[in-house]
Amino acid sequence: QVQLVESGGGLVQAGDSLRLSCAASGGTFSRYGMGWFRQVPGKEREIVASMHWNGSTIYADSVKGRFTISRDNAKSTVYLQMNSLKPEDTAVYLCAANLGGWTTATMSAYHYWGQGTQVTVSS
Repeated sequence: QVQLVESGGGLVQAGDSLRLSCAASGGTFSRYGMGWFRQVPGKEREIVASMHWNGSTIYADSVKGRFTISRDNAKSTVYLQMNSLKPEDTAVYLCAANLGGWTTATMSAYHYWGQGTQVTVSS
């Protein structure tokens, strides 16, 4: 069983930066594909970024050039560095792990999910 715990959310102003962390326990983290998703009430959950176990990445068009996903396998942690934040980035951010190690935006490919951390960006 894999447990994922996110941290680092908060209330910031437009243009600010935040770094989210997702600590994993259980299993072999270095072989997992990891993803960050976000969800706004009344809207579908959407991909933000995903990282293959080999380091390759994909990003949603809306965050390209502003957000960076990274991982520290020694700490079993995946990060999401968010720069130049906008009010439309306000959401609950969730991390997820897929045991296949893939880079994928498909939610059903992920086997484990964290509880999420709230990010609020004021204008």
